[in-house]
Amino acid sequence: MATTKRNPTEPDFDVIIVGGGLIGSALAVALGGAGLRVALMDRLDPATMVDVPFDGRASAISYASYRALEAIGAWKHLAAGAQPILDIRISEGDSLLFLHYDHRELGDGPLGFMLENRHLRRGLFTAISEIANIKLFAPAELSGLDRLENTAVARLADGGILRGRLVAAADGRTSPLREAAGIRVHGWSYAQSGIVCTAVHERPHRGVAHERFLPAGPFAILPLTGNRSSLVWTEPSAVADRLIELDDTAFDDEMRDRFGDFLGHVASVGPRWSYPLALHNADTYCARRLALVGDAAHGMHPIAGQGLNLGFRDVAALAEVVIDAARLGLDIGGSDVLSRYETWRRFDSVMLLAVTDGLNRLFSYDIGAVKMARDVGLAAVNQLPPLKRFFVRHAQGTVGKLPRMLRGTAL
Repeated sequence: MATTKRNPTEPDFDVIIVGGGLIGSALAVALGGAGLRVALMDRLDPATMVDVPFDGRASAISYASYRALEAIGAWKHLAAGAQPILDIRISEGDSLLFLHYDHRELGDGPLGFMLENRHLRRGLFTAISEIANIKLFAPAELSGLDRLENTAVARLADGGILRGRLVAAADGRTSPLREAAGIRVHGWSYAQSGIVCTAVHERPHRGVAHERFLPAGPFAILPLTGNRSSLVWTEPSAVADRLIELDDTAFDDEMRDRFGDFLGHVASVGPRWSYPLALHNADTYCARRLALVGDAAHGMHPIAGQGLNLGFRDVAALAEVVIDAARLGLDIGGSDVLSRYETWRRFDSVMLLAVTDGLNRLFSYDIGAVKMARDVGLAAVNQLPPLKRFFVRHAQGTVGKLPRMLRGTAL
């Protein structure tokens, strides 16, 4: 972006990003790499987010999200720790009827990747360190935000003041910024919890991800580097609480009952985590000089592994509309720019929220006739190549009107 002479009364930053997690960091790299002046703030010390040992948590990165991370120059810091997802096998428990997605049906590229969260954080922060016009404020607490007609003023707990044209709220599902802006949220709890841990196994997974629908909820086995897999295991909340408190031997016995022995002996390794599952969606993703991204805007059931990818779609759309406006000399925090972001993201988000909610409800009915219909439906789709390709492209995140980043094009 061409450098222009700035009025000394202008804000010090173009965009202030509140929240230095995966979504906030990716947005900072996208905007900063395109020449905007970015302030990235988080309440945690960067060392506690980056210099961490293996903690058992990992994320699925769709092929479109991979292209976005590559387009903004972050993927080179992530590739070494990434495990390609080559196939996806979806079944009702251990039924012989299943749906199998093969990456070769669409070409040579993988369906996506699995990455440990610590590698994602470290790679994004390395990318941030390479961009001079991103200034990191961390640890820092936000004590207040004034969203004025022409600027936004963020007041820090230590007395500091940050002024910008736009504030991006990447501060999570409980988003204090969303609440302070008076944006309502609608949703519901599933009375389920997701258990996340990592397992080691004797046999190689060969890049195959498994999604098994069990009576209590989905049990996902997602390939990591080496003979390891990340587990996302859904149970009723009371059961999940009990499982988390078991000793290692008892926990592994319960896990093996659901995992099976197709990869030989299996055992959990590292910490295990549990979190309540719920759906939420903000009434609007924008307010005066404020844009919500990631969990601040929406949250879904992990049944399809698309939560983080939905956040990356927010990043790609917001970065594109803001950067295009800046290049045209427009007010990047103006209502017209934010309305474009809202329109672009609303339909896609609501549709994916509805699909994941519907899938969870469909596979929650433990009735013989319904189970048989589900098995037959999965097997039928498996025998229809055009329909399979359609669903595979959705899993890759390559369907619909995609922002440039998600097409792998530089901003």
